[in-house]
Amino acid sequence: MRAVICEQWGGPESLKINVLADPVPGPGQVVVKIAAAGVNFPDVLIIQKKYQIQPELPFTPGAEIAGTVTAIGENVTHFAIGDRVAALCSVGGFAEQIAIDAAKCMKLPGALSFEVAAGFVLAYGTSWHAVRDRAALKPHETMLVLGAAGGVGLAAVEIGKAIGARVVAAASTDEKCALARAHGADETINYTNEDLRAGIKRSCGGGPDVIYDPVGGKYSEAAFRSIGWRGRHLVIGFADGSIPAIPLNLTLLKGASLVGVFWGDFARREPAAHEAGIAEMLGWMKQGKIKPLISKTYSLDEAPQALVDMAARRVTGKIVITP
Repeated sequence: MRAVICEQWGGPESLKINVLADPVPGPGQVVVKIAAAGVNFPDVLIIQKKYQIQPELPFTPGAEIAGTVTAIGENVTHFAIGDRVAALCSVGGFAEQIAIDAAKCMKLPGALSFEVAAGFVLAYGTSWHAVRDRAALKPHETMLVLGAAGGVGLAAVEIGKAIGARVVAAASTDEKCALARAHGADETINYTNEDLRAGIKRSCGGGPDVIYDPVGGKYSEAAFRSIGWRGRHLVIGFADGSIPAIPLNLTLLKGASLVGVFWGDFARREPAAHEAGIAEMLGWMKQGKIKPLISKTYSLDEAPQALVDMAARRVTGKIVITP
């Protein structure tokens, strides 16, 4: 099979496409022929040794996949050859096949495409854990979403609206703001053209109850200074490239909380809660309340370019690789 290989720490340009032996399932594993693999910002970080998970070299990046079961290992009884599945794999996704623990796989509804399935679990799982679980967003509250046109940001917009909250989307261009509106945002802030705090005051009145922040950098403190009383600032990630240092006295003055969101560990430590979240979102999808956007697909050979586009923040919604 063909696979993307990271042989040394560095940027996407250092990745190679190699031919490897086809995988064989071990006990408790299945082999999945990969139809689509989601591309996420952690994929950019992990190849540079900048992510929480640091696999041994060489390895294949790619954390979420969807495809068809082609082989089954010992002690696997709940999957059959030909089953359509999605799975979280941390690494190994940018390849034609993968051997993976069956426990990490879930069967796909027949109406769900491989592309949507491969771009759904991580982005929407992260945002559900953040918005529904960690922030406990309520229907009458207001949520500000930074980086609202990206994969997790757009998911947060849709989840906020599915809950019934008022959602204010902040993004860097008018086109991205328009996309957030198309997915349900009530108000938008273009923080390239408008001061973020001025935009928050204009659109959120006394300040947002929840701030969804996958961006970091200079925008985090500005947003937190405008948060409402008893507000919850969700720390998702740092797509801006720098980790902010927010003065802790602001939490006291606002009666507000900084809330960490580490979805990967949540899914591992609390699998029942994670599965409940996925089930709720699949229900919302059937009702048309959430509509995952796959904005572009790339071939396996184009995987490095997909990561370049992700790093440059040229991506809206989700992008996937189709081996």
